[in-house]
Amino acid sequence: MSKALDDQTLDQLFRTARTHNVLGGEVSDETLRQLYDLVKWGPTSANGSPARFVFVKSQQAKEKLAPALSPGNLAKTLAAPVTVIVAHDLEFYEKLPYLFPHDDARSWFAGNDAAINITAFRNGSLQGAYLILAARALGLDTGAMSGFDNAKVDEAFFAGTKIKSNFLINLGAGDHSQLFPRSPRLPFDEAARID
Repeated sequence: MSKALDDQTLDQLFRTARTHNVLGGEVSDETLRQLYDLVKWGPTSANGSPARFVFVKSQQAKEKLAPALSPGNLAKTLAAPVTVIVAHDLEFYEKLPYLFPHDDARSWFAGNDAAINITAFRNGSLQGAYLILAARALGLDTGAMSGFDNAKVDEAFFAGTKIKSNFLINLGAGDHSQLFPRSPRLPFDEAARID
């Protein structure tokens, strides 16, 4: 086993990290590439890596995204330096001969829509969570959200593909003065047990 991370790192990733509604600053393309290069190492079933990410950064891309946003998420999303569309590819299994070469993992999914859908959604969601942690590790603040019309996002960004949007994550430098007081979390005994 590796040694535990220090308290400052744990704070940055979890304990003092917050979900931000007001994000500014700039996020370079190089930082977005570094971000993906961390995310890609997170574990997924059979190394399937079904997540697909669109980094909405240009004014033109933001205008494409805007009609899909709920009124409460519109202004903050358009103001954020980058919004990540976290999606999953329902044809992820076509990459398994490359990603999982030591077994015929493609055959586990081909023609099995139920397995495809749950595996793509579950593991794409995991990869979206990895993205939040990787962004925090790189010093970015995040604001994940689900207040948008998935069908509109899919039509605008993934038309003609088997890629489906899941959730959005705004990235940038958070304005800590705009944070709500920290909400509580459930204690261990209400959310977990050791059997």
